[in-house]
Amino acid sequence: MDVSGVLQHAPANAAVDVIAVTSGKGGVGKTNVAVNLAVSLARQGREVVLFDADLGLASVDIALGLRPRFDIRHVLSGEKTLEDILLSGPEGIRVVPAASGVSSLVDLSLGERVGLVNAFSELSVPVDTLIVDTGAGIDSSVLTFASACDVIIVVICDEPTSVTDAYALMKLLHTERGVKEFQLLANMVEHPDQGRQLYAKLHRVTERFLDVRLGYLGAVPRDGYLRRAVQRQGAVVQLYPRSHAARALVQVAGSIDFNTAGSRASRGLGFFIERLAETGSPLAEVEVC
Repeated sequence: MDVSGVLQHAPANAAVDVIAVTSGKGGVGKTNVAVNLAVSLARQGREVVLFDADLGLASVDIALGLRPRFDIRHVLSGEKTLEDILLSGPEGIRVVPAASGVSSLVDLSLGERVGLVNAFSELSVPVDTLIVDTGAGIDSSVLTFASACDVIIVVICDEPTSVTDAYALMKLLHTERGVKEFQLLANMVEHPDQGRQLYAKLHRVTERFLDVRLGYLGAVPRDGYLRRAVQRQGAVVQLYPRSHAARALVQVAGSIDFNTAGSRASRGLGFFIERLAETGSPLAEVEVC
């Protein structure tokens, strides 16, 4: 089956901003950032769909305390459409849930991969912002989903492995997928200067060795209220809106420049679909624990 055949159905004229939230390693709070950005942007009046693109290791629905009856595997099998599995989240966001611990997602057929592209091309619910919460690391699924987005937010924390892995991720996205711009978000910092220092460290390296632009979105402080929100399976911007973490995340959401990706920005959901199709198999190397 040829993936190009489904592109004629893509909503090419729909104005949809597509944002990847990704990281070079796990444990940096990437999914929590994605969830809170989605809720914050919805509060700004945006129609947000949050796609859990770590397809075999569901985390977004758990983070929000949602209980999906169906998930992405039912779409891939043809049993359900993407709209059939959408979950309603806080502030009206819609969530595309991944599966959890389903080993069959590792080896998808070409038809199933085309099914994913086709599912997005047929999505007709109101959406002007698609947030893609990728897996962590540098496998091909992460690279494919991230490179298909208009804006790529790389989440790091103040750990040596987080910084080195973030650089490795950006390097691969640049050299293998042609990405030229990233936005850095420092998470769980002890003080605001720490975020700036992390950015400066990565900026020096990328400026020297990579032909990319690295922007700075800001820093989210380590906050006990954030931990409480995680335990309550909710977004801190909704549960504890006056907390330091919530205020920082709202500010970050307001700082996203949807024009930073140049000619790629705001080219619509059809462009995201086209990029997924062009880069081949976004799912062939998804690792499931």
